[in-house]
Amino acid sequence: MAVPWEEYFRLALQEKISLKIPGQNVEHLPPVLHLLEKRRELVDVDRSLQAQKEVFQTTMAVLKQRWEQVKQKERELKGSFVHFDKFLQDTEARRSRALQRAAEERRRASRQEAEALRLRAQLEKLRRERAELQHRVQRLEPCARLLGQVLELLPEFQRVPELVARFEGLADMQVALRLTERQRLEELEEARGRLQQLRDAWQDEVLRQSQQRVQLLERLEAARERTLCWESKWIQIQNTAAAKTLLLGRTRMAALNLFQLVCQHKRQPPALDIEDTEGQLEQVKLFILDRSSMLTSFRRSQSTLDPAGKLR
Repeated sequence: MAVPWEEYFRLALQEKISLKIPGQNVEHLPPVLHLLEKRRELVDVDRSLQAQKEVFQTTMAVLKQRWEQVKQKERELKGSFVHFDKFLQDTEARRSRALQRAAEERRRASRQEAEALRLRAQLEKLRRERAELQHRVQRLEPCARLLGQVLELLPEFQRVPELVARFEGLADMQVALRLTERQRLEELEEARGRLQQLRDAWQDEVLRQSQQRVQLLERLEAARERTLCWESKWIQIQNTAAAKTLLLGRTRMAALNLFQLVCQHKRQPPALDIEDTEGQLEQVKLFILDRSSMLTSFRRSQSTLDPAGKLR
C-alpha cells in the first residue's frame, strides 16, 4: 500500500531528529552551541529530505510513465481480445448455420426417402389387394351364377344385393340369438351356482345355529347350577345373618341391662342413648374396674389384720 508524501517526509524527519551525534555529551554543551547543533541537524535533515523528495518525485514520474504504458498495452490487448472474440463468434455462428442447413438437408432427404418407401409399400399392398380381389372374384363366380338363379326363383327380390342383405340380416339375427342364448345359459349357470352356494351357506348356518343352541343350552344349564348354588349360599348367608342379628340384639339387650344395673347401683339416671352399645359397655367396664380395685384394696387391708382383729 502506497504511503502519502507528507507522512513519508514526517517519518523521515523524526528519524533524523531522534539520532544523536556519537562521541559528544549533550549535557556538557552550552545552550547556544546546543541550539546551533540542533539548527545544523535540521538543515542537514531538510537537505536530505529535499534530496529524497527529488529522488522520490523522479521515481514516481518514471513509475507513472511506465504505468501509463502498461495501461496502453492493456487497452490494446483488450481491443485485440474483443476483435478476436467477435471473430470467433462470427465463425461459430457461420459454422452453426452451416451445420443447421446440413442437418435440415439430411432430415429432408430422410423424410423424402421414408415417403418413397411408404409409397412403395402402399403400392405393393394395393397390388396384393388387387390380386386377392381378382382371386375372390374368380372363386365367387359360381356363387354369383347361383344367386342369379335364386333371383329367378324368388320374384320378391329384384337384385342380388337385396338377397345378400336379407341373408346377412338373417345371419346377424342368428348370431345375435346364439349370443343371447349363450348369455342366458351363462346367467342360468351363475344362478345355479348362487343357489348352490345359498344352500351350502344355509346348511352351514343351520349347523352353526344348532351348535350355538347346544352351547347356549350348556351355558343355561351351567347358569342354573350356579344360580342354585348361589341361592343356597344366599339362604345360608341370610340364616347366618339372622342368627348374628339375633345374637347382636341379645348382646345389645344384655349390655343395656348391665348399663341400667350400673346406673341403678350408682343411683344415676342413664346418660347415654339406648343405641350407644359401645358407650354402655365402656361404662360397665369402668364400673367393673372400679369395683375390682376397691375389692383388691379391701382384701389387702384384711390380709394385714390377725384373726383377733389386730395388726400383724
